Amino acid sequence: MYQLYVNPPKSSWSLRPWILLKVLNIPFEQKTVRYLDDLTKQREQFKGFSPTSKIPVLYVENHVIWDSLAIIEFIAEDHPQVWVKEKFARAWSRSACAEMHSGFEQLRSICNFDPLNRIQLEHIPLELANELRRIDELWQEGLIQFQGKYLAGNQFTAVDAFFVPVALRIETYGLHHYFSESSLNYQKHLLALPALAEWLSE
Repeated sequence: MYQLYVNPPKSSWSLRPWILLKVLNIPFEQKTVRYLDDLTKQREQFKGFSPTSKIPVLYVENHVIWDSLAIIEFIAEDHPQVWVKEKFARAWSRSACAEMHSGFEQLRSICNFDPLNRIQLEHIPLELANELRRIDELWQEGLIQFQGKYLAGNQFTAVDAFFVPVALRIETYGLHHYFSESSLNYQKHLLALPALAEWLSE
């Protein structure tokens, strides 16, 4: 069985594979770890199970897979429902995941992942506004092109899991006015996932 090291509700990176496994009903054992105020002690502690001293980390039969995107790709080898079946929708999904994984630096740095609170930003820099508009553009593209309630169709897949933390950040920082009506409907759909309520309750 998969063993997944996560830190709910504080880790946006570990939320992605966690919620994917939950929504798709793929069995796994949750290994909960907590961030420490002392970062040196945290790195030492996490080094005991993580090659990078970061989470998420997945263990399978004494093998370790780290990084959220690598974990999701590994899971997909045994569970093809992780990605949509149609070839070009799957390629679009991977492109969107890769962009989320490596980009949107302003969103990450200015809008710290704090899903249990509501925070009012005094100023939205142009760079952050541009990133929010790009996310809206991505969401609309998927919703329109693949004509489903999720980004790549009617089934929850990895590309949706990658944007769940964004849906939470929109709520935390009141960023709704940067998004179209269709994107906000999608955001509400993600926020209503029972698995997400479970994550936040921890």
